[in-house]
Amino acid sequence: MFQSATQVANPRSRALEIASQIAIVVSASIFVALCARIYIPLPGTPVPLTVQNLGVLLVGLALGSRRGFAALALYLAEGAMGMPVFSPHGLGGIAQILGPTGGYLLAYPFVAVLTGYIFERGKPAFARAALACLAGEVLLFTFGISWLYVLTHSFAKALSFGLYWFIFAEVLKIMFAAGAVRGWQALTSRN
Repeated sequence: MFQSATQVANPRSRALEIASQIAIVVSASIFVALCARIYIPLPGTPVPLTVQNLGVLLVGLALGSRRGFAALALYLAEGAMGMPVFSPHGLGGIAQILGPTGGYLLAYPFVAVLTGYIFERGKPAFARAALACLAGEVLLFTFGISWLYVLTHSFAKALSFGLYWFIFAEVLKIMFAAGAVRGWQALTSRN
């Protein structure tokens, strides 16, 4: 009739692990929301230059495909409910998801999945992290430019609004994300 110590400890440790994973996912969504606060409005385009997608890449690399997807799906849900998690440059809420940056926003969970999936499927090297980030960025801009095309009915205008201004910054974000995750892994593997 009495339970052993391991029978009591297992449900508690399982509950603690679940709570820990939930905290990680929520923290990652908050991290991306903080990154969204760092932005530069650009002349001639309704799409601002933000650090937000750097946060998405870091979340995908650091948390992997499943938790990365969960964090960014939560982020979108928070924004859709009107919480101030998106870049202040837009209207916020559903209006921001349906606006010029909507394609990028809707891509975030899938970018995290792709980035995490590629990175977790091999030796965690800088080159693999950079390749994962590059694939994530290609997916991000495919969604973003496609949505801008739907809004503008012009592929040239969609590229002008959503790509040309950003190429140099995105290369820097890819390199930073790959280096940061590799540096963090090297630091934590020593301990």
